[in-house]
Amino acid sequence: MSKRLRSSEVCADCSGPDPSWASVNRGTFICDECCSVHRSLGRHISQVRHLKHTPWPPTLLQMVETLYNNGANSIWEHSLLDPASIMSGRRKANPQDKVHPNKAEFIRAKYQMLAFVHRLPCRDDDSVTAKDLSKQLHSSVRTGNLETCLRLLSLGAQANFFHPEKGNTPLHVASKAGQILQAELLAVYGADPGTQDSSGKTPVDYARQGGHHELAERLVEIQYELTDRLAFYLCGRKPDHKNGQHFIIPQMADSSLDLSELAKAAKKKLQSLSNHLFEELAMDVYDEVDRRETDAVWLATQNHSALVTETTVVPFLPVNPEYSSTRNQGRQKLARFNAHEFATLVIDILSDAKRRQQGSSLSGSKDNVELILKTINNQHSIESQDNDQPDYDSVASDEDTDLETTASKANRQKLLGKDAN
Repeated sequence: MSKRLRSSEVCADCSGPDPSWASVNRGTFICDECCSVHRSLGRHISQVRHLKHTPWPPTLLQMVETLYNNGANSIWEHSLLDPASIMSGRRKANPQDKVHPNKAEFIRAKYQMLAFVHRLPCRDDDSVTAKDLSKQLHSSVRTGNLETCLRLLSLGAQANFFHPEKGNTPLHVASKAGQILQAELLAVYGADPGTQDSSGKTPVDYARQGGHHELAERLVEIQYELTDRLAFYLCGRKPDHKNGQHFIIPQMADSSLDLSELAKAAKKKLQSLSNHLFEELAMDVYDEVDRRETDAVWLATQNHSALVTETTVVPFLPVNPEYSSTRNQGRQKLARFNAHEFATLVIDILSDAKRRQQGSSLSGSKDNVELILKTINNQHSIESQDNDQPDYDSVASDEDTDLETTASKANRQKLLGKDAN
């Protein structure tokens, strides 16, 4: 980390000096002011991390650094490099511009509308174009050229594309070739390390067979990233995947209390969700954890100047237009959960994720995510843990305690600047 910051680094969006944040999926470094806009866009547009005060898996940081140093920003500003753009009055933001509306409008155009990305010639069948791009991605990931792969992803290539002739995905190819940074990039764009090829082998199997042990271990971590992040948020620990421990189920401090009828009903509804709906709920809770943790880092790193105003606050998860209105409403309601309620929901998610992975039968209920959130939101009792879950850490359960005064903050403070692994 100490070698990362160099005087030549500038914000990708306004060219301001000494950027302290990164947009992981865009491969750029950004300043505090521009980051405030990125955060308001949502993780589906920009996944932000602080460069010093957020734990980084080393190869994920290396991937972002490589993209930044090799000019990934030109992918998002392609048309702005054309002299004709300058003549037409189109320009990028500068450090002196106001955050609102100047920088905000530019950043939204750049990343949300992709207004400056190079466009392919139009075809009648867009799916053909996406398939062609995905095949190019499938071939490109065997090399170390991250920028080419990011460009293909920006144009619509699918990270989970299953090549009909080759019988595998880009992540299989990258894993076989030992391209750990390509694997990081593909994972950021949704590639699944658990996907099987036509012979039933996963990317983890490919990496191990190729002797790429560091990559294999990292792919296992990526596979459990969601549940690892939830556990780490509550108790500051992650499972020991190397020794076969894949889940940690934290326990509330007053877990000796009996389950109330409402709490039992909430847990039953959660367990009855179909796998698809459960995965959606788990991903939404993951996004809310990311929002709360990023808020904590944001507030801790600001000097309470003009930046810390209502215009830079992200009070709840931004709307994702790809989701239904019901799901977006349910996601935003997560912000209303106090420390006790949210910790209980996280523990429920972790417990049921472990149960489902172990192959317990599911009823396939069509209960929607908003209903389960509503039920758990009214829950004020604490769940005890089953005896088959041996790895517990105590979590503060005072309902009046702010999340950032619980064990998660203390552990985060100890891990500032350290690897999350």
